[in-house]
Amino acid sequence: MPINAELLARRERAVPRGVATAYPVFAARAENAELWDVEGKRYVDFAGGIAVLNTGHRHPKVLAAVEKQLGLYTHTAFQVTAYEPYIELAERLNALAPFSGEAKTILFTTGAEATENAVKIARAATGRSAVIAFTGAFHGRTLLTMAMTGKVLPYKKHFGPLPAEVYHVPFPVEDHGVTVRDSLRALEFLFKADVEPNRVAAIIIEPVQGEGGFYGAPVELLLALRKLCDEMGIVLIADEVQTGFARTGKIFGIENSGVEPDIVTVAKSLAGGFPLSGVIGRASLMDAAEPGGLGGTYAGSPIACAAALAVLDVIVEEKLCARADTIGTRIKERIAAFAARNDVVPITGIRGPGAMIGFDIVKNRGSYEPDADATKRVTAAALGEGLILLSAGVYSNVIRILVPLTVSDAVLEEGLERLEKALVAAHG
Repeated sequence: MPINAELLARRERAVPRGVATAYPVFAARAENAELWDVEGKRYVDFAGGIAVLNTGHRHPKVLAAVEKQLGLYTHTAFQVTAYEPYIELAERLNALAPFSGEAKTILFTTGAEATENAVKIARAATGRSAVIAFTGAFHGRTLLTMAMTGKVLPYKKHFGPLPAEVYHVPFPVEDHGVTVRDSLRALEFLFKADVEPNRVAAIIIEPVQGEGGFYGAPVELLLALRKLCDEMGIVLIADEVQTGFARTGKIFGIENSGVEPDIVTVAKSLAGGFPLSGVIGRASLMDAAEPGGLGGTYAGSPIACAAALAVLDVIVEEKLCARADTIGTRIKERIAAFAARNDVVPITGIRGPGAMIGFDIVKNRGSYEPDADATKRVTAAALGEGLILLSAGVYSNVIRILVPLTVSDAVLEEGLERLEKALVAAHG
C-alpha cells in the first residue's frame, strides 16, 4: 500500500473527522515554496500553510534564531518569569502599529486567541458587551470567535447555542449583490432593531476577508466605520491574522486604506510557522484589563518570539512588501490571460492587494453564477499536477493564492504553469 494511503487510514482511525484535511497527502519535508510528500512527490506550495509562511518554509534566518533560543530556555510562562524576546517583540510590533499614538502589545498562541482577547480588551475598556462583525468573516473556532465568524457551515453546525450579543452586517461584495450602501443601511437597521450603539464594545472587520473569499473591505466602508466608532465610542478592530506581515504589500492590510483602527489582531505569518499571535492596540485601551485577566500558559512562547523577531528582520532585509506587489502583479497578469481563453473553466473577479490573490470560478462567462463543483475539480487537478492550492468563499467557488513571498521567480512560474494545466483539466 502507498505510504500516503497507509497514513490516511491511520489518520481516520486515530483522529476525529471534525478536523478536516484538504488533501490525502502527507508532508515529509519542505523548503521555501516547495514541499515533498512521504512518497517523494514534489509540490509547489501556493497555500503557504494558510497564510502562515510569508517567509517560506524553514527560512534560514528563522531557523537560526530558533536554534539559538533552544540553547537558552524553551518555556518559563511569561506570567511566572518574563523574558526579553517577548518584550523586544512587543516593542517592534508597537513601532509598526498602523495607528498614531502610543501602542502596547500582548502575545498569545493562536489567531482565535488574538481575536477573542481583542474583544475582551474592548469590553474592559468600554464597559460594553456587544460586538458587530460581518457576514463571510472568519475570526476563529472558539465559542466567541465562532459566533463572530459569519458562516454557518462548517463552523457553527452542531455547536450552539453561541454567545449572545454578537451581531452581523452584510459584507459588501457587489458580485453578491451587496453594496457599501447596503451594508451601512443594514448597520442602521441593526441599531434600530437589535442593539443601541452605546451597548456596542467593538466592530471587528478583516481588511481583506480570508475564508470569505479574498474580498477587500472597500475604503468607503472603512471610513464610515471609523467615523461611526469615533462618534459612538466603539472600538474598531482590524483582524489582520491572514492579511498581516507583508502579504498585501504593506505590513498590515489596513494600511492600504489609510484608515486607522484602534486594535489589530495578528497571528499566522508573524512567526514563520511557529505558533504565535498577538493583539496590538492603543495603550489607553490595552491597560483596561486587570492584571491576570489576560494571558495563557504558552502565550508568547520564547521560541516563537525568537522566530518572529527574525521574521520581522527578513521582511525588511528581503523587501517582502515590494516583493508581494511584484508577485501579485505577475500572478494577476497570468490569471487574466487564462480567463481570456475558452479551454479553461470560466474565471472572473481577479483581485487582491499585494500577493493575496483570489479569483472566482463561475458556470458561464460574462455572468456570475458560482460553480463550487468546478472549483473542486480545479484544486483536485492542481494536486495531481503537483500544486498545493486552496479554495474559499461563501459559495466555495474562490481560488486563493498564498504563495510564500520568498518564492523564486522560477518556482513561481512553475506553479502558474501547473495552475494553468489544472484550469484546463477542470474544464474537461
